[in-house]
Amino acid sequence: MRPVEILQQFWGYDAFRPMQEDIISAALEGKDVLAILPTGGGKSICFQVPGLMRDGLTLVVTPLIALMKDQVQNLEARGIKAIAIHAGMSRREVDLALNNAAFGDFKFLYISPERLNTQLFKQYRQALDVSFIVVDEAHCISQWGYDFRPDYLQIGKLREVIDAPVIALTATATPKVAEDIMDRLGFRERLLLKSGFERPNLTYVVRKADDKAGQLLDVCRGVPGTGIVYLRSRKKCEEVAAFLRQNEVSASFYHAGLDSTARGLRQADWKSGAIRVMVCTNAFGMGIDKPDVRFVVHLDIPESPEAYFQEAGRAGRDGKRSYAVLLWNPSDLRRLHQLQTLSFPSLEYIEDIYHKLHIFHEIPYDVGMGRQIRFDMLGFCRHYKLNQSSVHYAIKYLEREGHFTYSEDVDINTQVQIIMERNMLYDIQLPSYQMSQLLEILMRTYTGIFSYPVPVDEGLISHKLGIGVPALRMLLYSLSLEHVIRYIPADHSSVIYVQHDRLRPGNVQLSPQRYQMLLDNYKERLEAMIGYAEEEDTCRSQYLLAYFGQTESKACGTCDVCRAGASRYDFTRRWLKEFASRGAYSLDALHTEYIVHQDQLSPDYVKILRELIDSGEVIAPNE
Repeated sequence: MRPVEILQQFWGYDAFRPMQEDIISAALEGKDVLAILPTGGGKSICFQVPGLMRDGLTLVVTPLIALMKDQVQNLEARGIKAIAIHAGMSRREVDLALNNAAFGDFKFLYISPERLNTQLFKQYRQALDVSFIVVDEAHCISQWGYDFRPDYLQIGKLREVIDAPVIALTATATPKVAEDIMDRLGFRERLLLKSGFERPNLTYVVRKADDKAGQLLDVCRGVPGTGIVYLRSRKKCEEVAAFLRQNEVSASFYHAGLDSTARGLRQADWKSGAIRVMVCTNAFGMGIDKPDVRFVVHLDIPESPEAYFQEAGRAGRDGKRSYAVLLWNPSDLRRLHQLQTLSFPSLEYIEDIYHKLHIFHEIPYDVGMGRQIRFDMLGFCRHYKLNQSSVHYAIKYLEREGHFTYSEDVDINTQVQIIMERNMLYDIQLPSYQMSQLLEILMRTYTGIFSYPVPVDEGLISHKLGIGVPALRMLLYSLSLEHVIRYIPADHSSVIYVQHDRLRPGNVQLSPQRYQMLLDNYKERLEAMIGYAEEEDTCRSQYLLAYFGQTESKACGTCDVCRAGASRYDFTRRWLKEFASRGAYSLDALHTEYIVHQDQLSPDYVKILRELIDSGEVIAPNE
């Protein structure tokens, strides 16, 4: 079958979007390809179509659990077998998923990057008949990128043992980042296919506003249809959603602090139109394909043009007129510079957090590799009297250096550790025979259960015991009361995956050179974003396109700068004609008057004057 026939059969479309067919053809020819497509450009089609046309399994590496689940669900709805492996799954669940991927004629395996280096994945690696290696959010592999993740470096090593072409995809890569991506993924030949970043239907608007809430309300009332409002603070999300509801705008809030059930319900209500406006942190939006979003409003300035371009680009995916609005005031700029200080705590502070994390979770020196620990940020900071933001960024830096993988607010399984000595277990009298059975099953099923809490599969254990999951939980709770086990119920929490055994003081690898490079890159992106907010002369679209290396582009004609420029152009023509009609006038007099009125006039007034002289509408001034 031809690619377009696959597209028609499974998606019902008669034609590809720009660049999709070129990317698919390159992949089917066995070439490594880096595809840069704007948000909403249909990146998933670029690997799903070739994946269906080749025998074997397409391995999709992505850091976004929500995107994994969404795409697996969408593929299954089309009758395509797909499966996902991500943080929060038990060893048993991962084992079963890998077994299905290897031997169960699945076409797509979605996997988070930290799973690539696990022993379990390595055991199955040779059994996987991989047709393509797909790297989604490919900018995460580049240390020059705004969202570098060390686990992505494992993909380059994966290519040494799996001989399959790479399809790398991103919406946000500068030329420097694109080169780095192809280097780190070991492209046999460099092939970069890039769609233009223009979004002709998207109107960019920046407003300097003291009353952001009032301006937001104006947008919600003035632009019909669905919207997204982005904020940095979870608390602010809740407050702004309440404000909109008080003003009769259908709104709700979404952030990573909500449990998975609440997040799922709110996302579904928003997608169906039951909720019109979602007020959220950047936890919302990744992988959500809602084509009819009419406006995206940022009430906080993002830290980089990459983040802004991606989030704003969630508006107008159906090609109809939509709006990307940024509201800011001078206090936002002060907060951004404060955030820079918080985002880069000292290396001494970062190493101190490294040791405190191990001490807090009772991990001694020279052990700990492979541990997946539930991390209570609030409890940790209270215990050590630390600032949460500083700790957050210290952990993110430790993640960049390859010490941990940090997943915020994921659904994690029940964990159990047997705290009683093995030889004492046979001497104690437990209240019920089922408790003894449960202990036997736990010891036979999970290695390491005497050393540290291990994730357990409640469904599997309850099936072996012949009881329901609620009854199993009561048994586990009872065993914990007997001081036989440490029982940590299933929860929604942050998780730290420990990449290596605990290092001793002075041996924690924290490169000052890399730290300075990251700080310089951060400052550069931050200044570019501040420049976007403060810009008054350059078309918003042209400004963003130039940042991503697309220097040849036309003014969009619809952004606030273009509209203001058009108004100033017309006003300047009328002013020049009126000024010339007074009789004799000189260039000096004209220039003096321009200085007085320059806030209203176009800076190209001399060019406009020449146009008027050439057309005969005014006479030339005296020298």
